[in-house]
Amino acid sequence: MKSILLFLPVLFSFALISCSMRNDEKDLRAFIETHLKSIEPKFKALNLASWNANATGEKKYYDEQAAVELEVRTIFSNKQDFELLKKWKDGGAIKDPLLQRQLIIIYNNYLTNQNDTSLMRSIVEQAAAVQNKFNVFRPVIDGKEVSDNDIENILKTEKNSAKRQKAWEASKEVGKAVAADVIKLVKLRNEAARQLGFKNYYEMSLIASEQSVDEIAAIFDELKILTDGPYTKLKSEIDQTLAKKYGIQPDQMKPWHYQDRFFQEAPQIGTVDIDKYFKGKKIDQLVATFYTNIGLPVESILKNSDIYGRKGKYQHAFSTDIDRLGDVRTMQSVIDNKYWTSTMLHELGHGVYSLNVRRDLPFYLRSETHIFVTEAIAMMMERQSDNADWLQAMVGISGKDKETIRAEGLENLRMHALIFSRWTQVMMRFEKAMYENPDQDLNSLWWNLVKEYQMVTPPEGRNAPDWAAKIHLSQAPAYYHNYELGELTASQLQHTIAKTILNQEDIREVCFANKPEVGTYLKTKVFAPGASLRWDALIKEATGEPLSAKFFAEEYVK
Repeated sequence: MKSILLFLPVLFSFALISCSMRNDEKDLRAFIETHLKSIEPKFKALNLASWNANATGEKKYYDEQAAVELEVRTIFSNKQDFELLKKWKDGGAIKDPLLQRQLIIIYNNYLTNQNDTSLMRSIVEQAAAVQNKFNVFRPVIDGKEVSDNDIENILKTEKNSAKRQKAWEASKEVGKAVAADVIKLVKLRNEAARQLGFKNYYEMSLIASEQSVDEIAAIFDELKILTDGPYTKLKSEIDQTLAKKYGIQPDQMKPWHYQDRFFQEAPQIGTVDIDKYFKGKKIDQLVATFYTNIGLPVESILKNSDIYGRKGKYQHAFSTDIDRLGDVRTMQSVIDNKYWTSTMLHELGHGVYSLNVRRDLPFYLRSETHIFVTEAIAMMMERQSDNADWLQAMVGISGKDKETIRAEGLENLRMHALIFSRWTQVMMRFEKAMYENPDQDLNSLWWNLVKEYQMVTPPEGRNAPDWAAKIHLSQAPAYYHNYELGELTASQLQHTIAKTILNQEDIREVCFANKPEVGTYLKTKVFAPGASLRWDALIKEATGEPLSAKFFAEEYVK
């Protein structure tokens, strides 16, 4: 009897804890149910307003987008709600895994919006104004308005250095148009972050997305060391090849001599013209056939998408999930070449991820586990356009061309990986420094980083806000590092597919065409869980190992 009495307080304590846990979980479920009644419709309205703004360039849609975004931010700014969420998060009583994941995601959304309404309104309106300027801006060459596709074509084909320089400089004029507005936006974001106890917006954004500044810096430092030698050698080879093409010496190479405005893409320096295989083809239908044949049909995505370019429309490409219930779309400006085939593969990679998240998951978990994991899928799919077996299966290249294309395709992928790795070093380090001190000489900072990491010689005497011409710095803040994390994850997933799904040794030449088992693996192991698993847990579950740079190195660093 005595021993039983001794345990009674312990048993009673456990009962109280258990009861408290049940009450907290019950209260949190009720909170989420009420919260979703207001947030879900606005989430859809915001995405539709953004879609219409990008599709038309009309101010009324930008105004609508800004207004709805402010309404969403106002919901997340409720301080009483935030204190409740903080209590549940810190109390440790929420044990149900799905409920706990929802709590963390909702808490982070509230955390980044605990500012006064006037500051939030200023941030939203400023971001919308910058976006509008980007979308309606068109470069001018010799008095004639041109499109981004025109600029890309000149940089890809023109041999005259003076004409190339004109095109490159025209592409940077948008930077002058938006730079002051972007700096103002950065300062507003920093003010909001400091009000919440963070050093700056960059730090706050990473923490709210379950990352850290030190964690990202360490990965990029490792990548720099990993790629220094191979990139230096590759850059020298590229300069020699392109200089010969333009009739100049390698040490005369300038930014406009590369085939991309920011030298973020690998130049086409091989002997095979890949574009000819896509000429005259309906790129959306070709890519749709590929996805259908691996068990990831995209007809429902393309039905609501906006595929071809026109004046006033957003000139780049993106994918969006309008309602997390199946309305997934992509906006592009497709023409019949390899670049836009790669882009279509990329954007529909995002799309099939969104489309195949389990619909029975709660609203906040019906999304990718992290933004860089959906980037990984998009990048992995994009790589297929350099795969000789894929090209033979999808566009019918001849056997004679196949071996040449195979060698060039592998080298193109390696060039892209190394070049893009160094470009993301510039973007990550510039953005981090910009938010740390937006009043510094950003023009010089930009070109110093470009010179150090990309080894591109700055134009002599140039002092212009060329950094501001990169739309991501204003419209996708504290985001760009995720592209490189996506590359690492893509290599790790591709390694797993090659070794365990397709029983293939060489991970560099994995062709997905007509292999539905690839789609099955991605649907079950990557897409279906949505955000129910944190990104690190999902990657380990899907590949058997934590995220590592070793697979990227195995594939591209020699």
